[in-house]
Amino acid sequence: MFELNKSNLIQKFQFQQPVSYHAESMKRVSHLTNRPLRKASVLVGFIERPHGLSVVLTRRAKHLRHHPGQISFPGGKYEESDPSLLFTAIRETHEEVGIDPSHIQVFGQMPELITVSHFSVTPVLAFINPNYSMSIDPNEVDEAFEIPVSFMLDKRQLYSHLFTINQHDHRVFGLPYKNHFIWGMTAQIIQAMQQHIMTIN
Repeated sequence: MFELNKSNLIQKFQFQQPVSYHAESMKRVSHLTNRPLRKASVLVGFIERPHGLSVVLTRRAKHLRHHPGQISFPGGKYEESDPSLLFTAIRETHEEVGIDPSHIQVFGQMPELITVSHFSVTPVLAFINPNYSMSIDPNEVDEAFEIPVSFMLDKRQLYSHLFTINQHDHRVFGLPYKNHFIWGMTAQIIQAMQQHIMTIN
């Protein structure tokens, strides 16, 4: 695994077309392609640490309607008052975990990802100032933590399994980290990032 830093991460997303999400993981939502979907965005926030880059993740509150208790990137629904989906990701990150927008510097985004909960989610890529402070909203988030990028983007750590649902094959990805298990939409985004970032050109 080559050493990933801020400079080559920016280059990967500003000079290369992001890869598509794994085709077998998208079959379950293929019937939603032409339907009206609610817009949302999440923030994939990278932090420069002495040991290397890390990323902020949250554990969603257990009482939430959509994906309760799941590990996710901070983010949420697009509101009519939001000027863009990039703004949505930053606003939601501030509301959920208290990271000040002035500490967030966006440098790219990934393709929209359709979810089983009828959302079209845009992952927004940004750098977060290492000196950020966090204030968790317990109505939305049970926990927030950082995961090393060297672990998150290590293809050896990502598991996948092919399920048959309604006579259709559907691939699910999973990434165990300490006492957490990352799966669902978040793992799909991580798998696509692995394919995009860890492919040396």
